[in-house]
Amino acid sequence: MINTVQLNHPHPYPPRKTPFTTPFWEALAEGRFISTRLGADGAITFPPRDFDPATWSRDIEWVELSGRGTLYSVTSVHAAPEAFREFTPYQVAIVDLDDGPRLATAFLGPVDTPLDSPIEIVAMRYTDEVAFAARPLVD
Repeated sequence: MINTVQLNHPHPYPPRKTPFTTPFWEALAEGRFISTRLGADGAITFPPRDFDPATWSRDIEWVELSGRGTLYSVTSVHAAPEAFREFTPYQVAIVDLDDGPRLATAFLGPVDTPLDSPIEIVAMRYTDEVAFAARPLVD
């Protein structure tokens, strides 16, 4: 299970959902962070994929991820698209998940967080949607 952060406003730009990604969004709403594992080599992908891009195989399975990792990079966004302008400045990070994938996401921490710091993925519960972000791990 991952932690949840409650927000009192709608998501500024709702996530793109497809029939294939529905399990991901439903799990996230339940506080679980999942993605897909490729059958051929067991690699975990993020975002979830419905086929192996190397072999075109559809031999995939949904797996639960730990939601833990390390901070690879972080930056502060000051010039944002219209939908996010009222939230500037905000942080965006690239994180290396302990489960393997590297992903870009919103970052709920200061831009001066040291690189290689431990992070956790959290569910962001907006008034209308759910999304995810990373934040420094505080044990």
